[in-house]
Amino acid sequence: MIKHIVMWNMAGETVEDRSEAADFLRTRFEQLRGKVPGLLHLEVGLDQSRVDYACDVVLYTEFESQEALDAYASHPAHLRVKSELGQMRIARYQVDYAVTELSSF
Repeated sequence: MIKHIVMWNMAGETVEDRSEAADFLRTRFEQLRGKVPGLLHLEVGLDQSRVDYACDVVLYTEFESQEALDAYASHPAHLRVKSELGQMRIARYQVDYAVTELSSF
């Protein structure tokens, strides 16, 4: 399994503008559920802390394989979401990592 985590800061003059943009991003990514082969889990979180170093939005996804993640990058539904978001994002951070063994605490 591959975990794909992306965080964004949103463009906007006010906190309300950035919140609206973050909510738009959330709804668009949530529409990808069930449309992308190999996408096992998709979760979008909006920051509640409002600390100055926090990102506005986080996308947490799990893919069955690296190949599934690679296919997601060029999947038409994903490309449509990226296009709809346009210049709404001013910063983007990403981490992808393989999970070879699931542990429980």
